[in-house]
Amino acid sequence: MQPGPFAAPWAGGDGLAGCSPPAGPAPLGATEWGEKGRSLPAKPCPFCTLRPPTASVWGTGGRTLHGPLFPGAGQEGAMFVHTRSYEDLTSPEDGAAVARSPEERRGEPAEPTSMEQISKDFSELSTQLTGMALDLEEEMRQSKEGKLELSPQTTRRDSVLSGKEEEDVTMDAWRMHRKHVFVLSEAGKPVYSRYGSEEALSSTMGVMMALVSFLEAEKNAIRSIHADGYKVVFVRRSPLVLVAVARTRQSEQEIAHELLYIYYQILSLLTWTQLNHIFQQKQNYDLRRLLAGSERITDNLLDLMAHDPSFLMGAVRCLPLAASVRDAVSTSLQQAKAKSLVFSILLSGNQLVSLVRKKDQFLHPIDLHLLFNLISSSSSFREGEAWTPICLPKFNSSGFFHAHISYLEQEMDLCLLLVSTDREDFFTVSDCKRRFQERLRRRGVHHALQEALRTPFYSVAQVGIPDLRHFIYKSKSSGLFTSPEIEAPYVQEEEKERLLGLYQYLHSRAHNSSRPLKNIYFTGPRENLLAWVRAVCRIWVSPSSPVLHGGVRGWWHNAAPAPWSPGWPPGRARSF
Repeated sequence: MQPGPFAAPWAGGDGLAGCSPPAGPAPLGATEWGEKGRSLPAKPCPFCTLRPPTASVWGTGGRTLHGPLFPGAGQEGAMFVHTRSYEDLTSPEDGAAVARSPEERRGEPAEPTSMEQISKDFSELSTQLTGMALDLEEEMRQSKEGKLELSPQTTRRDSVLSGKEEEDVTMDAWRMHRKHVFVLSEAGKPVYSRYGSEEALSSTMGVMMALVSFLEAEKNAIRSIHADGYKVVFVRRSPLVLVAVARTRQSEQEIAHELLYIYYQILSLLTWTQLNHIFQQKQNYDLRRLLAGSERITDNLLDLMAHDPSFLMGAVRCLPLAASVRDAVSTSLQQAKAKSLVFSILLSGNQLVSLVRKKDQFLHPIDLHLLFNLISSSSSFREGEAWTPICLPKFNSSGFFHAHISYLEQEMDLCLLLVSTDREDFFTVSDCKRRFQERLRRRGVHHALQEALRTPFYSVAQVGIPDLRHFIYKSKSSGLFTSPEIEAPYVQEEEKERLLGLYQYLHSRAHNSSRPLKNIYFTGPRENLLAWVRAVCRIWVSPSSPVLHGGVRGWWHNAAPAPWSPGWPPGRARSF
């Protein structure tokens, strides 16, 4: 067995939704615990609580801080601000009657809608979203000189220290963004916007909902609009509607996939059960009251999706690590277990180091991405041991687990995530961390982990193919992928975005719903790209010259089933 980033990191793969294990044996290298183990049902999970308890955070001095209901809520920095409680949704605001549920309104005729008015509204929306890209140098110069007046209004994101100001939706800078994301309720209430305040965009979101409702009245569904170089993509997940307006190289399916990530992010804070109960009780409920302060997490998720190929590939990247070191880490995690633990995860940045799971329980890559995003959204997790509720929507969208989040050491970028089913089990789970650290020291792998963190990526030159610039290799059976560090000529941010755009183009062609392709060779003005899609893997490479086509194909066929030679240093994939 060769060392590499795929050495016993986790178990799981494509199609592992919910609690059902995949057919056949577990992937090689998966580490399990439990005597007999039992599967979590697809219905409300007996391990989870449907009502989110108050989150607690234990500092290094043992002090207990009680905060609001969502992940990271009680941490220093006031990442979450809640002005209304969950029970407020059961009492009508300002004497208004509670809206009727969809079941109560099922037999009633739909309200008449004017096609002329819809067309007019959409024209106004199109005009607003496709504004011309003007020269903003003068405005930037005036801003630097202090000549531009700042808005006196304190926005919601400023109040929770999001680190950026709300944009004026009437300005050209707002229109120049390549991708906008909007979330609204079926009643047209704004929930989230990527740029600008939701209040300023309420009329725009109302037009979007009018388009959705108009086609539904005709017993149809709107999926996308293509106009003036823009793609307007709609995803309906009752009781929410998600809309993206993009001028990128992504396909409609890829943009819709990103919108689903936003939907799952919201579920990870509320659960599907709560979200539906809220709007059954009050259809026009303002969901921002419950999500207030969580914009930073959603913003961070969109930032990650803009440059991290993990989301495009639907897989998790592993930290390059020798197999012996990873085995020692996994064994230490396995031995430092507790009865209530379901998953023990060690990660560095957005890379997986090791994952140990309860027997017959599998974690979907989407759930792992949401956990990674939660941790990377706030640096306050480094300040102590956090105990917070979290929903894993692909595992069980109906209830909360409780996650113990802490870093092993202040100077090491290693975060330990222990997922428990017992809300009262903080001290037991915290003791698991202590026992895990003791076993790491006893096995002497601390130094090896520190060395691995100094070089979290490997060079494409280590593959041994001249002029190969970059590649992505995904194992479909394990749900893991590996890729080298992005090097010249893709050092600049614009070039990195262009490279990811090329991969997005190949991915959309290979997974086109009407005509999927297994082999693609694309010749561009600056590079040539090659893609293979096989039953066990997917590989996307970027050679710099056409003559490399045959060389790369020969490398792949000669190296199968192990993609790289045994002489590779840590960072190469092992055999599947």
